Amino acid sequence: MTQSEELYPEPVIGFLEMLWGRGWLSPGGPDELARLLQGEDLRDKKVLDIGCGAGGIDCLLISEYGAARVTGIDVEASVLETARTRIQEAGISDRAELIQVEPGPLNFDDATFDVVFSKDSIVHIPDKHSLASEVFRVLKPGGVFVASDWLTSHDGEPSLEMKAYLAAEDLDFGMASPELYADALKQAGFVDVALSNRNAWYCQQAKRELDLLKTGLDDRQIQELGPDVVEHNIHTWSLMIKVLETGEHCPHHVRGRKP
Repeated sequence: MTQSEELYPEPVIGFLEMLWGRGWLSPGGPDELARLLQGEDLRDKKVLDIGCGAGGIDCLLISEYGAARVTGIDVEASVLETARTRIQEAGISDRAELIQVEPGPLNFDDATFDVVFSKDSIVHIPDKHSLASEVFRVLKPGGVFVASDWLTSHDGEPSLEMKAYLAAEDLDFGMASPELYADALKQAGFVDVALSNRNAWYCQQAKRELDLLKTGLDDRQIQELGPDVVEHNIHTWSLMIKVLETGEHCPHHVRGRKP
């Protein structure tokens, strides 16, 4: 994921926060987070958040879900700067640590965390097997991996429609199938591996987002974002909805437990 130019500079962060909420760089807000964490107890737990983004989720993991401490990691300075601001605003700096990292092995000791969490960030990590092994290593026995991610329905050559969408996104996505994801977790040693397809939900959500981009922005918002940015994202969302409707683009919830 190393790149000379950041994928999420300030204008992109501003656009995504406008679309998804302050501190959020992925869709669904608190309601989708609640669905993702359903049945998990984070109270007094040490949590690692892979790809913490702009910090909105980490704020909730502490303030709403009772995590004792959250360590958020990301490769980009711009999103971490935003995340630090959000965490300071929430008054939880004493329970949150944000670290800029390089792609590769996780720089933590074995059995450090009770929970490893990620929301729609592992799509930027092509090697799911290596990532799963590292997550397994840093989890304590009995610890859980809870994530959502953007998957594709099959491995191998994408359809022409998917290629067009990925080219428009231009975000270095490394999407994998549910089968590959499950294999990576099982080979790493996880048990109780479960994947839940969120395609139907996000297909409808994406259509609402597209309507907002087309008709829901006022002149001030359009000028702040830039008319070219708005038009580009209308194009991107239109292409994304096509592959959501075919099911080739299929966001999933993912879970596994370290014995």
